[in-house]
Amino acid sequence: MEPRKTALIVAPRLSLRVGADLLLASETFQYTGSFKFRAASRVAGTVPHPRVLTASSGNFGQALAYACALAGKGCTVVMPATSAQVKIDAVRAFGGTVELIDTSQVSRAERVRQLAAADPEAYVASAYDDALVIEGNSSLGAELASLALDDVVAPVGGGGLTAGLVTGLRRAGSRARVVGAEPLLANDAARSLREGRVVANLREPQTLADGARTVSLGVRNWAVLQEGLAGIVEVPEDAIREAVRLLFGLANLKAEPTGALGLAALLCEPERFRGRRVCCVVSGGNVDPALYRELIA
Repeated sequence: MEPRKTALIVAPRLSLRVGADLLLASETFQYTGSFKFRAASRVAGTVPHPRVLTASSGNFGQALAYACALAGKGCTVVMPATSAQVKIDAVRAFGGTVELIDTSQVSRAERVRQLAAADPEAYVASAYDDALVIEGNSSLGAELASLALDDVVAPVGGGGLTAGLVTGLRRAGSRARVVGAEPLLANDAARSLREGRVVANLREPQTLADGARTVSLGVRNWAVLQEGLAGIVEVPEDAIREAVRLLFGLANLKAEPTGALGLAALLCEPERFRGRRVCCVVSGGNVDPALYRELIA
């Protein structure tokens, strides 16, 4: 199954709020509710292995579970016990097996390694540091390339989305700047750009934006982003909350906290984008109802 085209939303009230000509590219209507299906479908449809293993906060996990079900393959997803319940339930609903772990006791990567050692026929897919993942995500960049944009602003966790955007935009000849939006609590990518090398967090950061709770950028992503990103805006937690509320109130769009990072970046550094044609990628809309009620109250 091919990914859906992204939903392009003109948001005049948000444009007035941030002082830019703003367009939203919403992946909330993508299969499984986030951009991750672009990558997951590429992985499941390409590798010959009968089973696929991954680690995920939830969006890649549920996308991979669905893509593997379509391809007739098994799927196991290692998830932190603190993952959003809506995402855990979705992985299981799509036929995936969920391994919940305490990340203070064992890392996602270590648990995946343990499972892979016991199942040599399985393909181990990184949610971001995988050539197939970057290629799958590049389809979004290709879609946005024809829109005469000055900037594309997107969330940064492991770097799979932004690396895909850079790849797709450049391949299509677009000169739009790609700017990352990263939680201040999980600012390893911003620190990596400043230091010119991959810098890792000591532990999984507990930001509200659960899709950005990665320890570090992927090696393949870094190779693209070191030169391909125009910069990263480090977003405090309060700005993430405000962006979720504004997407609901001024654009009638439900976004998960990670999906609101792009708009939050514009709220934090409006001078960077003032008067420019900007597309914010709303990467997903999978959020627990109780948390969402709290955020938009």
